[in-house]
Amino acid sequence: DTDNSNSSFHRTRIFLMEEDVMETRVAVIGIIVENTESAEKINSILHEYAQYILGRMGVPYQKRGISVSSIIIDAPQPVISALSGKLGKLEGVSTKALYSNVMENIDG
Repeated sequence: DTDNSNSSFHRTRIFLMEEDVMETRVAVIGIIVENTESAEKINSILHEYAQYILGRMGVPYQKRGISVSSIIIDAPQPVISALSGKLGKLEGVSTKALYSNVMENIDG
């Protein structure tokens, strides 16, 4: 029993230590906007994450009545997922995140 308890404790401790290490990743979030009324909300959300955004590009595709944008971001994965999720929940907005495999500890 003692060995099992120590083993369980050891696994938990390693998990907690790994969880404390935050790494950033570079990602591109692709955004397709079919409802132009969502544009103000999109810009507001992007403003909340401005400290992580490296750049953005938006292209209106008038023939189809949509806009296509890309956001380049360097942030911890949970931040990237949260941003993509918030944007994707807006009406008429679809998102997809593409992650690089290059990671860096927040401390540099």
